[in-house]
Amino acid sequence: MPIEAPQLAAAPERSGWLNKLKAGLRKTSTGIAAVFVNAQIDDALYEELEEALLMADAGLNATEFVLDELRRRVKSNIATTPDQVRALLIDTVADLLRPLEKELVIGEHTPTVIMVAGVNGAGKTTSIGKLTKHLATEGASVLLAAADTFRAAAREQLLVWADRNTVEIVSQEGGDPAAVSFDAVKAGKARGKDVVLVDTAGRLPTQLHLMDELKKIKRVIGRADESAPHEVLLVIDGNTGQNALAQVKAFDQTLALTGLVVTKLDGTAKGGVLCAIARERPVPVYFIGVGEKLEDLETFNAREFARALLE
Repeated sequence: MPIEAPQLAAAPERSGWLNKLKAGLRKTSTGIAAVFVNAQIDDALYEELEEALLMADAGLNATEFVLDELRRRVKSNIATTPDQVRALLIDTVADLLRPLEKELVIGEHTPTVIMVAGVNGAGKTTSIGKLTKHLATEGASVLLAAADTFRAAAREQLLVWADRNTVEIVSQEGGDPAAVSFDAVKAGKARGKDVVLVDTAGRLPTQLHLMDELKKIKRVIGRADESAPHEVLLVIDGNTGQNALAQVKAFDQTLALTGLVVTKLDGTAKGGVLCAIARERPVPVYFIGVGEKLEDLETFNAREFARALLE
């Protein structure tokens, strides 16, 4: 029976999560709200919305698409008030983001091997700890692979997360990351684990030799299990704006990404970059994070995000 990643939590829990998300995206939602104060439904409104969306890191492509679609909906719905237009804007953005919704399903392979990449500082190793907590809560047995041997203290950081989550870990001090990954997948198979999470070294997409090493890790994982890796996730920092889109494109080209984890939507992030990703490189968003606590990682819901971004 497949184990699915956590779905919508009980109402009180999800309500608390939504409040955190709204607080995290307040910088953008406040700017959008200001556009609709005493507004007239005219060209000036759309121009102000354009500026607000660009300021929110939505990017030119997604902004033009949203505004064109909004104009069409305003006309077809005969919207005459700012509140009606704002509701249609939320609908438009939710529909744009909907292709990013996808469940992370565990159990079709034993173990399900998940390779996690990301640039230094994106919150990759912390996100792996949170993801481990999610999966363990759902009853999945998890094995961690400390293949981030490039960054000082990364192995120690993952050991802490393994201890907090009471899960096993495969690591070698100063070991070859591909070899660590290979050993972890073999160990996961031998021990009957549900999930093997491979933490790879953070690297910039401009560091071609390091990106080649990521390809090697993926290739070696395939030698340990010819169907693996089953998921290739990229962790992106929600504060980095259009740079996050550039990272998605580069890592997708190198690794064929299957999903994203968006972190640090905790007060300074603008959030609009997900619109740009949906428009230009719609890699599914499995999880979004709004803080440092283990429970501050949740499944992505397009309408919830659109409301938090725009209400």
